[in-house]
Amino acid sequence: MRCSVEPPRNRQPMPLAQLTIDLRIEHSRSLKDRRQVVRSLKDRLRQGFNVSVAELDEVVTWQSATIGIAGISSSRDYLRGQMEEVQKTASRIAAELGAEIADSWWDFVE
Repeated sequence: MRCSVEPPRNRQPMPLAQLTIDLRIEHSRSLKDRRQVVRSLKDRLRQGFNVSVAELDEVVTWQSATIGIAGISSSRDYLRGQMEEVQKTASRIAAELGAEIADSWWDFVE
């Protein structure tokens, strides 16, 4: 098997998109409450979409969290649509869990 750092000259690199979500969990009164919301959101996004999901920040307060989501595809258009759907779904799931999205943004990683 051949492994190289650079892609072959005739291939374009695959686009990668990253989405960052700042979550507010007002009802959280303990670290356990916070973990339950964050874990549930991460698991449901992983199951619903073929994306990587991780918590990005250290536990500073029980009422906030930052979630990072990454997707890769051969099509930028597909990724754009996927990130928009993930954003909408994350908002819906957060509301179901008693949380809200305070801020979110996504971009392509070059």
